[in-house]
Amino acid sequence: MTLWEALAVLVAGFAGGALNTAVGSGTLVTFPVLLATGLPPVTATVSNALGLIPGSVSGAFAYRRELTGQRPLLVPLCVSAALGGLCGAALLMVLPPGVFATVVPVLVGLALLLIAAQPLLTRALRGRLVRPGGGLPLRAGLALASVYGGYFSAGQGILYVALSGALLDASLQRVNALKNVLVAQVNAVAAAFFLVTADIDWRAALLIAAGATAGAPLGARAAQRLRPVALRVLILTVGTAGLLHMTLG
Repeated sequence: MTLWEALAVLVAGFAGGALNTAVGSGTLVTFPVLLATGLPPVTATVSNALGLIPGSVSGAFAYRRELTGQRPLLVPLCVSAALGGLCGAALLMVLPPGVFATVVPVLVGLALLLIAAQPLLTRALRGRLVRPGGGLPLRAGLALASVYGGYFSAGQGILYVALSGALLDASLQRVNALKNVLVAQVNAVAAAFFLVTADIDWRAALLIAAGATAGAPLGARAAQRLRPVALRVLILTVGTAGLLHMTLG
């Protein structure tokens, strides 16, 4: 890795960390840059997952005010997310590359539709599926989303926001705070699995980690200043750009 490539990875980590904390989809910034440095796709994926963990933790800490009182909710959701993330990481090691190539855009597209329709869905589902803790539908949905998160992670934050926003009676900012914890959880579980099963480019992982740790608090502060409608529009804009990149790029 040349000096300029290292600088590009560091900057990508900064942007990815900020984007992950604010809306999700930071991998859509970091992953292409890692590929451009010559890393194989699987090595880039696992190095990226490991590198983004400090940024996710930093982002979750920046959202600590919105996390107040959510510990009883976080524990069961983190367990579900961890199990899903572990399954996704295992799939990355055993499935041929490209197996999820057709599934990923569909999942992200569905998540974007859920986020756009969240206010209507919450009102329609209140008293039916919406529960104070999300109930079984939310835990099952997050487990499935985390299988994808452990496999690749691009757009996993958008999936979490979509599911939690539709099935929890909570503000979008509190849902976003919850998303940051879940992303950190899944990336950590996947990375622990990768440590003993995959090749990791430690230079790339450390550069991503340094950049993401610095960028995450800035992303959190920017997102916390936005009104719910503005934050939803930002998530939809970034998510749509990522979806187009997946399908056309």
